[in-house]
Amino acid sequence: MALNLTQKLVQSHLLAGSLTPGDEIALAIDQALLQDVLGSLVMLELEAMGIERVKVGLAAQYVDHNLVQNDHLNADEHLFLRSACRRFGVWYSRPGNGISHPVHMQHFGKPGQTMVGSDSHTPAAGSLGMLAFGAGGVEVALAMAGEPLHLRMPQVWGVRLTGALPDWVSAKDVILEMLRRHGVEGGFGRIVEYYGPGLDDLSAMDRHVIANMGAELGATTSVFPSDDAVRVFLRGQGREADWIPLAADEGASYDIHEEIDLSGLEPLIAKPSSPGNVVPVRDVAGEEIYQAYVGSSANPGYRDFAIAAAMVRGRHVHDRVSFDINPSSRQVLETLITTGRLSDLVHAGARVHQAGCNGCIGMGQAPASGRNSLRTVPRNFPGRSGTREDSVFLCSPETATASALTGVITDPRSLGIPYERIEVPATVAANMTMLVPPLDAAAARAVRLEKTPNITTLPELGRIADSIRVPILLKLGDDISTDDIMPAGARVMPFWSNIPKTSEFTFEPIDDSYPKRARQNGQEPTGHAIVAGSNYGQGSSRENAALAPRYLGLETVLAKSFARIHWQNLVNFGVLPLTFVDAADYDGLRLGDVLDIQGIAAALAAGHEIAASVNHGQRQIRLRHDLSSRQIELLLKGGVINWLRERLGADSGGQPTQNVA
Repeated sequence: MALNLTQKLVQSHLLAGSLTPGDEIALAIDQALLQDVLGSLVMLELEAMGIERVKVGLAAQYVDHNLVQNDHLNADEHLFLRSACRRFGVWYSRPGNGISHPVHMQHFGKPGQTMVGSDSHTPAAGSLGMLAFGAGGVEVALAMAGEPLHLRMPQVWGVRLTGALPDWVSAKDVILEMLRRHGVEGGFGRIVEYYGPGLDDLSAMDRHVIANMGAELGATTSVFPSDDAVRVFLRGQGREADWIPLAADEGASYDIHEEIDLSGLEPLIAKPSSPGNVVPVRDVAGEEIYQAYVGSSANPGYRDFAIAAAMVRGRHVHDRVSFDINPSSRQVLETLITTGRLSDLVHAGARVHQAGCNGCIGMGQAPASGRNSLRTVPRNFPGRSGTREDSVFLCSPETATASALTGVITDPRSLGIPYERIEVPATVAANMTMLVPPLDAAAARAVRLEKTPNITTLPELGRIADSIRVPILLKLGDDISTDDIMPAGARVMPFWSNIPKTSEFTFEPIDDSYPKRARQNGQEPTGHAIVAGSNYGQGSSRENAALAPRYLGLETVLAKSFARIHWQNLVNFGVLPLTFVDAADYDGLRLGDVLDIQGIAAALAAGHEIAASVNHGQRQIRLRHDLSSRQIELLLKGGVINWLRERLGADSGGQPTQNVA
């Protein structure tokens, strides 16, 4: 039978399940990617599980989010992560080396391999023909402990690309076109596989842009073939030996089919405050801007900065505009220096920042309040920029740079300047000095974790009760993001590995009284429920958005629908996620209503529907779960850490492995 590329990649790593969409599958994992914010929790989870050394083929920890050192907190975290990498056998990418996704692509990405990462944009590795999944940190920790990754087999959404991109249109406009057509939920339960003759016009880094922002579609991941473009990229990195050809079989079919003629695209832009709010740039042209921002994991390639440099050469940005250049990696920064492109940017008035995530996650470069900021980042959820009343547009480097020159949103085609086709250097500065390799096993055993009071052990989580009688503490609308649940930015993220502290910020952008009410004015947390609309938990994979509410007593979430990663994170920490059978029941629930669910273990085992009563039997509502038998087991044990710790204890004759001190 002819297989598409996604099916071939899944089949080559399949440990359990089938290629039938909806079946739970278990996949062998070759690589793990960690970024510092969630990586700190992963390391604490490895400690809590009693893991001595990672069992995945390659694991790499990147310090790319918590770079702003206003005080000692981020620096302390860096030392902790370095010690944890040495202890557990993980590569360590030092602060300032760059964003995890492009740096991993440069040094470690291999066609045909699987990867799981503690960042929702891990699917960017699909640009190299990898099968890469974003996940909560505890799932990454499980993979590093040698466990398979479990998920439901998605449908495969084949997108055939034809034609070639016109001048002033680039890869960002391709993924914005997908978001224009399908919105932020269009990819739910699907893997997007790109193929067709249009691929000849897209470099490996162009494909990275598209695969990265597939996360904004809600897609499980995105996949590209490993063809000559991938070979050229790996050759430039000095790693051509890692290349293998990979493509769909001739005659392969797809569950869903779509076609995009690249030659028919125009510059697009996502208006505030959703990646799915996409219109042609010409529709909003002329609106005044304060900031234009180039760089991030969503536009990390050399050409994304070089085209901006070409556009501003001999010109100056508008005196009202902050033109922020956010290098994605030290390698790209060095290449911009050696080719003279950085000088063009600096001379034109650009502000150059260190290589890292920076303003994309609200770590510096926050825009002026209420002023328009054009950014080449993947997300524009409210407040994510670091400014509560922000107005962030998502666009290509061409559109951001054109607007920086004029001071208003500008279609780059209207500038009247020649378009330069950027040639990427055949070889680049492959600097490995900022990557620290793992210690051997013997040396690693002598390493002790460098913890400060801010880096705490994970809180113990009890088993889920068999009966729940709890008040509804929050009622929320549609498209609540993990930024809404657990805000990022320089004020909060330094505390990421301190769950009691981060819990104080839970739901702050929506209702800052939630933590206090959950604790009943400072007392121990009491059980409660949250009710939400559609797509609850979209966006970042941050597991604090599940763990901190759990720490505050959250026992169940009732929603119209869940984003995939957050749904799994809730299960991983022992929170029961349920959906409404009848959407009208959502409308009938009020803040303070008491929810009563009896005999949970038996109900979960009996089928997918669960009955609940409201306000002591005044009325009944029907709810549904989509948990597998494996997920039910770990949920009832209070989460995956308890589940694995019990299993490891059983495997060692009933003696749990000792945690690292």
